[in-house]
Amino acid sequence: MTDRPTNDDLGITLGVEEEFMLIDPSSGDVLPDPDEGILETCNAHRGRHKFVREFMRAQIESNTRVCTSVAEVRAAIRETRGIVVRAAEEHGAGVLATSTHPFAKWETLMITPGSRYRDFVVTYQESLRRFLAGGMHIHAGFGDKDSRVRIMTALRRYLPLLHALSGSSPFSEGRSTGFKSYRLSLVDGLPRTGLPKALGSWDEFESLVNDYRRMQFIHDSSELWWDIRPSRRFPTVEMRICDICTRIDDAMCIVALYASLVRYLVRRDKSGSLPPDLPIEIIAENRWLAQRYGVMAFLGDPENGGRVDIDDYVAWLVEELAEDAVALGCQAELRRATDIVREGAGADRQVDHYRLRQLEGDTEAEALRSVVHIAAHETKEGIELVDTQS
Repeated sequence: MTDRPTNDDLGITLGVEEEFMLIDPSSGDVLPDPDEGILETCNAHRGRHKFVREFMRAQIESNTRVCTSVAEVRAAIRETRGIVVRAAEEHGAGVLATSTHPFAKWETLMITPGSRYRDFVVTYQESLRRFLAGGMHIHAGFGDKDSRVRIMTALRRYLPLLHALSGSSPFSEGRSTGFKSYRLSLVDGLPRTGLPKALGSWDEFESLVNDYRRMQFIHDSSELWWDIRPSRRFPTVEMRICDICTRIDDAMCIVALYASLVRYLVRRDKSGSLPPDLPIEIIAENRWLAQRYGVMAFLGDPENGGRVDIDDYVAWLVEELAEDAVALGCQAELRRATDIVREGAGADRQVDHYRLRQLEGDTEAEALRSVVHIAAHETKEGIELVDTQS
């Protein structure tokens, strides 16, 4: 992502990465070795977007172009999803936007060739071999290096809420996990994940990266797989905690909430009134509650003590961010957060459908296949199909 002008007075740019699973349209199972033509077709029609392989061959990642508004992000996601769906269908595959697959077995999967992934498997062993999981990463470009690190630190308190709204991974390997985001359990099995400590400047971040490199733990900062991190490659802060959203409207809500929070905190940073840092242990507890309960969570209330209903928290935050949402032109997308809390996120729809199918007589396996088909249908809602034959 590069610095570009924007219609927002604070110059915020946005970009979204989504990690999809490629599935058999009939059985709903993942394709261990999907046709290489899928990625080739995507990149042949990518325009200013980008498509890359993921760790598992059964996955593909889209990267939108740099966007200067939330509305432009919506158009970009419609395009990238459309390209992936059309390319997959032309090569006999379907596309699934859930962060874990409800019943696929990791033992059947194949790893993408290449020395980087081969070396990762040697190092991380079972924790990586089981890693059939995809997420949604949102880049926000703004400010200078120091301000981006300060804003990243301030954003940590909001990550549990952002994560709760995105939950789409309640099942794994044919089991109901009891979590609305089991993906984070898989992520947390790897080192250098989770919440970063409070950092106050780019120099502090650089010093930490240099320590990692000096001890030969990492090659570069791209191997810091935190929930949120500053980018050395782009002038952005990358939020990585979220599951991939099955519905575009839910994804756009999270884009709008993240962008509005960034703008809100940039304004507060300029006035010297950033909220005080919370203990990382408190944020981590709320993170776990969001992972476990999703939009049903009662999060810890750092200001008043006790717990706060996530519905009340969202209502307060939507009002608090109203000025920023107006400036970014994303009032409707931001307000959708209240709908997600009351109607459920992707994980809630999966669990509800699974239980309904069982009540109607499906076996567990049949109910899980039905969950995949419903989620694959939602993945295609609202996309812009691109003609990949031309």
